Amino acid sequence: MSTTRHLVNRQRRLATVAAAERTATTAATTTTAPEPAGPDTESDSRSEGEPAGEPGEEDAEEKAKGKEKAETPRSVGPVRLRVSLPALLCVLTVLLGSFAAWSFTSAGALRDEPGRRNTALTDIGRTSEVKGQITEAVGAVFSYNYASPAKADTAVKTYLVGKAVQQHKDMLAEVRAQAPKQKLVLTTTVTESGVELLDGDRARLLIFADQSNTRTGKSEQTTYAAAMFAVDAVRRGGSWRISAIDTFSR
Repeated sequence: MSTTRHLVNRQRRLATVAAAERTATTAATTTTAPEPAGPDTESDSRSEGEPAGEPGEEDAEEKAKGKEKAETPRSVGPVRLRVSLPALLCVLTVLLGSFAAWSFTSAGALRDEPGRRNTALTDIGRTSEVKGQITEAVGAVFSYNYASPAKADTAVKTYLVGKAVQQHKDMLAEVRAQAPKQKLVLTTTVTESGVELLDGDRARLLIFADQSNTRTGKSEQTTYAAAMFAVDAVRRGGSWRISAIDTFSR
């Protein structure tokens, strides 16, 4: 009897220990098992705990990159303008037209300036003509012989016009007054001349000349002098005449 009771007690203790172990196992499982999550909880869990390769995290990274691109200012590179061919041709036409108008106006202004109309260096034939005729005129009007005053008067009428007539008269007034008494012979020879301005039928020349004044009385005496002056000339009737005399006295 004692053996049987002892065996029964032993089986009861084993059954109690087994039941206690099952109860402990069930409690531990209930405590550590995660609660079922709804749609929002699952999405948050994936965003925070899922590996980098899962779809939830990839979407979050893409959104983050897109936000960074939107907030980061983009560097502006060269801007290429596309201009159509007709528009470009119109612009070129306007520019060329403006340049042509400016050129025409500038050329007209240059032609109107006296210095630009000077053909002394380009019209060689006309330059040579005026030099030759004015050289002859200067030698004639600035020479005087007391024995033939009419020759001097003829030279004045032939080669002088305008205010040059009175200028010449004032310049040679003393010579004419003293010539009969002292028997004066004034001779003027042009040594060099240059055309400063040649504009159509008008010209200005610079004259270099040698003058000799001889007294042919009882004691002949000759004096020499050099002269430099400018003359304005005009072409009338096919010949050049002196219209003004500038002695640079002012």
